[in-house]
Amino acid sequence: MSLFIHHIKELIFTEKKPKSFYAGKEMANISTLKNAWLYIEKDKISDFGSMAHFPESYKNATNEIDASGKMVFPSYCDSHTHLVYPESREVEYVDKIKGLSYEEIAKRGGGILNSAKKMAIISEDQLFADAMKRLNEIIRYGTGAVEIKSGYGLNTENELKMLRVIKRLKENSPLTIKATFLGAHAIPLEYKSNPSEYVDLIINEMIPQVAAEYLADYIDVFCDIGFFSPEDTDRILNAGMKYGMRAKIHANELDNSGGIQVGVKYNALSVDHLEYTGNNEIEALKNTETMPTILPGAAFFLNMPYAPARKMIDAGLPVALASDFNPGSSPSGNMQLIQSMASILYRLTPEEGIYSTTINTAYAMGIEETHGSIAKGKQANLFITKEIPSLEYMAYSYGDNKVEIAILNGQIID
Repeated sequence: MSLFIHHIKELIFTEKKPKSFYAGKEMANISTLKNAWLYIEKDKISDFGSMAHFPESYKNATNEIDASGKMVFPSYCDSHTHLVYPESREVEYVDKIKGLSYEEIAKRGGGILNSAKKMAIISEDQLFADAMKRLNEIIRYGTGAVEIKSGYGLNTENELKMLRVIKRLKENSPLTIKATFLGAHAIPLEYKSNPSEYVDLIINEMIPQVAAEYLADYIDVFCDIGFFSPEDTDRILNAGMKYGMRAKIHANELDNSGGIQVGVKYNALSVDHLEYTGNNEIEALKNTETMPTILPGAAFFLNMPYAPARKMIDAGLPVALASDFNPGSSPSGNMQLIQSMASILYRLTPEEGIYSTTINTAYAMGIEETHGSIAKGKQANLFITKEIPSLEYMAYSYGDNKVEIAILNGQIID
């Protein structure tokens, strides 16, 4: 099976020597190729170049696409989602409109705890069917890889239920999927007076069972005010590490929680949210292997402060941006919108927005060697746009779907 895409107006983000991620000033410019072609063999990018020169044998490909007037981008990598959930939470959205804060809704038993109640009664088959619809939707908007967290179970039985559904999604979707165990997403009501008892449950019961069934690639903790303390987070990540699960942390969404520093201590793959990030946190992240990951959809939806993405990049850090697709605080997995928000809300250039939603998010999922850019030997996950005037148009035009054809694993997705 082969695919020859020719007369591409512009091939975006090509790499001759692939890098793991891009940081600071490196993100200012991006390599592209105008009037280009791309050749895919089976599920990998085999070759690419200028239309002035290409092997004649490529004309004999199994399939070909004339991309005149159109651009080709690497697929988005969405490194933070909660898209396996039982129901939407639009009633809470009305509460937000009326002035209730995220914390106030959570204290009333809403938010994550609301989803946990519904998770207990929904079947695995229904969860799977609903999540597949969401996956098919984000493919149409250009996503090619996605990380999905548990965290709406909050007990052993239902956390395992969620992770088994994610495993089924891996087996049945063309998307590249990573699974993250997030038993420490919220403290159940029955443990409010003794949170350490719930932490013990996570460590002594949940983590061993998750590991025994090979259900999670990573482990996560919501380290923030009103959720899990740095000390709790330290205990949980230490336990997960013993079972081979690398850390990814919800950090500093609601306050300067210390979560970023705990993440760095445990060499977390990413620390996510980061609305409250100051000079100390930026210094802590420098020269580490931890990817600062910002979730614009949640800050926008909750009307929260925006993380200092511009300051981070100017300080030499890399930045990734993911959707946080979930029913309570970011009910969209549209990464085109996230790319637009990078420029509109965070003052990133279109080029920085591309890095932040492709290779840097691929790194935040641990798949940077195979995804996130146009390079020989990488997974053939990419999309062809409709006819658009420029690279900058992707960030500029935030209201429409600019993807015409999605290609995953070398296959055209109908």
